[in-house]
Amino acid sequence: MVRTVRTTSTATAMAAVLAAAALGLAPHQAQAAPARTTAAVSQAPAASPELRFHDIPGSGGITLKGNVFTPAGAGAGATFPLIVLPTSWGMPQIEYIAQAKKLADSGYVVVSYTSRGFWLSGGQIETAGPADIADVSAVIDWALANTPADAAHIGTGGVSYGAGISLLASASDPRIKAVVALSGWADLIESIYSGRTQHLQAAALLGGAGFLTGRPGPELQQILGDFLGSKLDREPQMIEWGKKRSASEQVDRINANGAAIMLGNAWGDTIFPPNQYAKFFEKLTGPKRLEFRPGDHATAEATGLLGLPNDTWTNAHRWFDHYLKGAANGVDTEAPVQIKPRNDGGDEVYESYTDWKSVGDGGAEKLMLSDSEHLFTGIDSGANGGIVMLSSLLDQLFQAPPTASIPLLPRAFAAVWQSPRYDEERRVRGTVELHTTVTSSKSDGTFVAYLYDVGPLGIGKLISNAPYTFHGKPAGQPFGVDLELFSTAYDVPAGHRLAVVVDTVDPLYIEHNPTGGQLTFSSPRTDPSYVSVPLREQ
Repeated sequence: MVRTVRTTSTATAMAAVLAAAALGLAPHQAQAAPARTTAAVSQAPAASPELRFHDIPGSGGITLKGNVFTPAGAGAGATFPLIVLPTSWGMPQIEYIAQAKKLADSGYVVVSYTSRGFWLSGGQIETAGPADIADVSAVIDWALANTPADAAHIGTGGVSYGAGISLLASASDPRIKAVVALSGWADLIESIYSGRTQHLQAAALLGGAGFLTGRPGPELQQILGDFLGSKLDREPQMIEWGKKRSASEQVDRINANGAAIMLGNAWGDTIFPPNQYAKFFEKLTGPKRLEFRPGDHATAEATGLLGLPNDTWTNAHRWFDHYLKGAANGVDTEAPVQIKPRNDGGDEVYESYTDWKSVGDGGAEKLMLSDSEHLFTGIDSGANGGIVMLSSLLDQLFQAPPTASIPLLPRAFAAVWQSPRYDEERRVRGTVELHTTVTSSKSDGTFVAYLYDVGPLGIGKLISNAPYTFHGKPAGQPFGVDLELFSTAYDVPAGHRLAVVVDTVDPLYIEHNPTGGQLTFSSPRTDPSYVSVPLREQ
């Protein structure tokens, strides 16, 4: 091994607006453009690519608001590779202007459009439903008929919602040869309903942004109401709705079509956690690349949307260049998994692995949870996963993840196990797994497991967490639980220890603990409880 869906985030929104401002374009100008084409919006030099705004026919007869960058000096008969960029949730068509211009500078026709149901694009928000996927093909059809796009070299990409739509489109449209999906999802259920637990803040943020910036369709309104209202009788319908919007359910078609897929995400993405991307990556059989970095949802790409240097976008351009233009830039010979640890002190060197399974190639350390712990439910112990869109951003910028004083956690409401202090650094890499036995005084309940890096003063820095909810369990009867925490890469310094904490309330999630509930975590001799911590080879 060599060391080498709405507004996605405040940083993303700011990036799009400032990028537009840098080109002399205000957001309202982008939305008020006449149909078909207009003159270029700025007095660009002759050597600059041409930007025009268009009304683009979408599927089902709606109109999508889009813009097109065409390479400078495109002569009669010349064709160029095409890149289609659907916007993120809640973002207008100007979101990708800075990156689209750079791509056009290097010889691409780039078409970006406001996803249906948002801003001035027609239709209603379908949440990457069939109509959204058909829109991608309709935009490709339009681009081939109205721009110097090359039908044999077509790519799609985007951030967040645009990433999810692009992945799904690669399953249905074999013309797509390359995809760059940044801060997206491959499994919608695992993203916002992992451990059978509603990710409250993520769903509320997306739902609220959808109502503020677009027109949610009746199906989305029904699903969102059922989801946030914990209507368990509607759970099968909600899961089926999510599966239809998950590229993981169509991976065979994606593999058959053969598009080269690049996936990028942040370790602390509080909307689309990294586990589901890693699992999807392992199922891909064509050219593929997986990149994980510190940060939260879309924060790793945000500076690139400003047009500033950004390694996520640099690699995205390299990916398109190789698989759409045949550039010999080496991206195809590099190890397909590239990760940057969360607390590497600003080191820009990435770790390279041949596949996701090799990330924890140093083996797993088992922390035995031998002592039984009993706790009352419904009270927040102070161990929390943080705040959506904020906590992991602070970790990215200042290495300041959520913290808790482990010795002061109230043991009536939090179960705590700690390792001995480590003489050497522990490099946690991959997916931490919890195995335990739970006995509940009620048939329903929720708990959240946390892994902390605990320093000499007892202050724990959050490494990872994950929720777990159960329904219909016989009260008083023990049952086994296997829970994957969200994947991460974190270096535990020498002299520190690991702590496993379990409590029953976290503002990130909806909890299902009846009043007066109690949970016991035990470790039967025939089935001992443990936490398995994957490590990088020292």
